Amino acid sequence: MNFPERFSNLPAYAFPRLRALLDHYEPGGEVVHMTIGEPKHAFPGWVTDVIVENSAGFQGYPNNDGSDELRGAITDWIERRYGVTLDPGTSVMALNGTREGLYNAAMALCPEQKNGQKPIVLCPNPFYQVYMVASLSVGAEPHFVPATAATGHLPDYAGLPEDVLNRTAVAYICSPANPQGAVASRDYWAELIRLAEQYDFRIFADECYSEIYRNDAPTGVLTVAQELGADPERITLFNSLSKRSNLAGLRSGLIAGGPETIKRVKQLRAYSGAPLPAPLQAAAATVWADEAHVRENRALYQEKYAIADEVFAGVQGYMPPEAGFFLWLPVDDGEATALKLWQETGVRVLPGAYLAQGEPGQNPGKGYIRAAMVAPKTELRRGLITLRDCIYR
Repeated sequence: MNFPERFSNLPAYAFPRLRALLDHYEPGGEVVHMTIGEPKHAFPGWVTDVIVENSAGFQGYPNNDGSDELRGAITDWIERRYGVTLDPGTSVMALNGTREGLYNAAMALCPEQKNGQKPIVLCPNPFYQVYMVASLSVGAEPHFVPATAATGHLPDYAGLPEDVLNRTAVAYICSPANPQGAVASRDYWAELIRLAEQYDFRIFADECYSEIYRNDAPTGVLTVAQELGADPERITLFNSLSKRSNLAGLRSGLIAGGPETIKRVKQLRAYSGAPLPAPLQAAAATVWADEAHVRENRALYQEKYAIADEVFAGVQGYMPPEAGFFLWLPVDDGEATALKLWQETGVRVLPGAYLAQGEPGQNPGKGYIRAAMVAPKTELRRGLITLRDCIYR
């Protein structure tokens, strides 16, 4: 029996790789989990009440595009957050989490050829792994662009050679960045939008960490696109309730873009999508409409930033994240360091190379570990101090 070759060179996913690295060994102390970016703060208690009140909706098939109430709540949030007014009927739709949207958008929108050649999909490196798989699934060539300290931990797409840009059909960009916590400035977005206009490619903006930040709210791509008068079909925004509202298990995300973009994504998802159940759509609409719990959640992460800054004060190369909830910590070798931490202390982190592509000498994540600041504050402080004392002293 034959199998497709397009996925034959995929590395094992990050977390199976981590289990293969660590689970043969006993932890060297009380286990502190800092690997998965799974929010641990409480979600709003009234969410379950809304689900129960709407539980009769489990009997019927849900609206694939999102209920009128949910799409209206999403566009209201986009207007409050980004100052951009969108039509809830034509410019947004609900997703079953953003990962499936980031994947299906490539399926719906990436052309088979660009300027008569195999299309290229630009991916930051390190990157969220679905970007690569989506690229391969549509027969495109993923092109990994380093997002390192030298580039402000965001990819320098404008610095790519013309032959690459002429073949580029889609550029994925994550801001705030996972794992580095860097934020795209207004100037960065403007340069990227102008580059996309010059070389005629789409921008897929993954802004899932946009509501967790230190000081000022990160600038969104829709805001800058509107200021520049960019074609709305060129920009596609993704966001979700997973990080904003600590509701990763609700699987509620959004996609926003031009009417033709959303029309094509809707058409594909009518065949292949897994819509959010109606009671969960009702809950999601209520959550998108509420900002009080978001401010409380952000304040908790701001306290965690302060803990990390205190613990790593004086550590050479420590980069305080601007946003998100990950620490991107410099080490000699991320894989060796993760194993050392586990065996000697029980602290569990993710090697940076597992989030990036490239041979060992060219992998931009090799010299880092990623630590998720999702544990309760007391446990987080203990874990970070243990980590610091193990690898930096």
